[in-house]
Amino acid sequence: MVKLIGMLSRLGPVKVLVIGDFMLDAYTNGKILRISPEAPVSVLHVHNEESRPGGAGNVVFNLSSLGAQVSVIGRVGRDYAGEEIRNSLENEGIDVRGLVSQKRYKTPVKNRFIADSQQVLRVDFETITPLPEDLEHEVIQKLPDLMEECQIVAISDYGKEFLSHALLGVVIEMAKARHVPVIVDPKGNDFTKYRGATILTPNLSEAYAAARLPQDIPLDEVAVTILKTCGVEQLMITRSEEGISLFNRDGDRFDFPVRSKEVKDVTGAGDTVLSMLSIALANGLDIKYAAQLANIAAGMVIERIGCARIDLSDMAERLMEFDVENKIFDGEHIFALQQSLKGKGCSVLSLESNHGMSTAVFKSLRKLAAKNPENKLVLYLRGNQPDREFISLLSSLSDVDFIVVECTSLKDLCDLIEPAEIYAIEANKLIDLEKSPAQLASV
Repeated sequence: MVKLIGMLSRLGPVKVLVIGDFMLDAYTNGKILRISPEAPVSVLHVHNEESRPGGAGNVVFNLSSLGAQVSVIGRVGRDYAGEEIRNSLENEGIDVRGLVSQKRYKTPVKNRFIADSQQVLRVDFETITPLPEDLEHEVIQKLPDLMEECQIVAISDYGKEFLSHALLGVVIEMAKARHVPVIVDPKGNDFTKYRGATILTPNLSEAYAAARLPQDIPLDEVAVTILKTCGVEQLMITRSEEGISLFNRDGDRFDFPVRSKEVKDVTGAGDTVLSMLSIALANGLDIKYAAQLANIAAGMVIERIGCARIDLSDMAERLMEFDVENKIFDGEHIFALQQSLKGKGCSVLSLESNHGMSTAVFKSLRKLAAKNPENKLVLYLRGNQPDREFISLLSSLSDVDFIVVECTSLKDLCDLIEPAEIYAIEANKLIDLEKSPAQLASV
């Protein structure tokens, strides 16, 4: 079997349970043209307003974009913001049976005012309210059904006091009994409430606060303190533009520098790390590979304003910028290719895997790439023993977007990715297989 190249192609559909604080992220976009005559402040001329679920909701949306099936546990108020969150999640196909409504609770709203792609002010509407005992009991009663067939639990704590000590304890204990990993994006300076979780993902300031150590103490000592006092297996500290540092109980440390083109806004980076980490570990990736994927995803998020969503198509493009061999997929991992092509048109070219780079092949690639530049070009290589040097050469070409090897048949591939055009190279000639269905079935 040809060795699969590229971590992305190992990601498949998984079921994730997200538990945490839900809020509404609002964005007021406009332009500042003058200073107010009433006070020395800028006047924002509003062009448009938009809103979407934030906090744990942003984690959910990122997971959904990555192809996961998501169930949620959280609370909203019986107000307009709460209804908007619930409706947005339902429209995304999210299981909201665990989203409870609390009387006289005001759904948190964060309104970000943005001028010329720069956040100038954030206004928060919220009241920190503990979870009432009756709602806590209701949520705990829902847990067994919602955790059924779940492959990973992602806890997004924003310190709004929905995640009580009792609720966290039951969630973590129930997940451990089912051998389901629990990943926590923590909040506050008491991480002991997450005892028994698999991984904690605090940012740098949160880690120092939880360890109760000054900023001049080495990060390794901070990690040792947290791992010892909290009883978790792994600690992943996000460090903004410095990347991610991963620590385990054995004292090992792994650093992953961020790969970002430009840091515009770190909003939502922690949510993205939690999302990518969850889907990667649920697919059985080693924690070090999962951390690298999470780091790359976070690097893309901080290039954008506000809480951005990253999908596998974004990941595929960024991974190929780092290593062209990440564009190679085998037949067992077509799901990742489907996600990479989501919302995009594509053309398929079939050729013998040991054909070698000939003038005919090169001209055909250039012709198809130029015919419709908006379409992604997918190469299907026929044969069980592909020439690795030939594949490597093809992957280095900018005209080639994806390469599929060891797929059962060209017809099966086309049924899955639904290309706009299908071609093959036979006897050094480019053939349009859509005009010859009999040939398509035989290739």
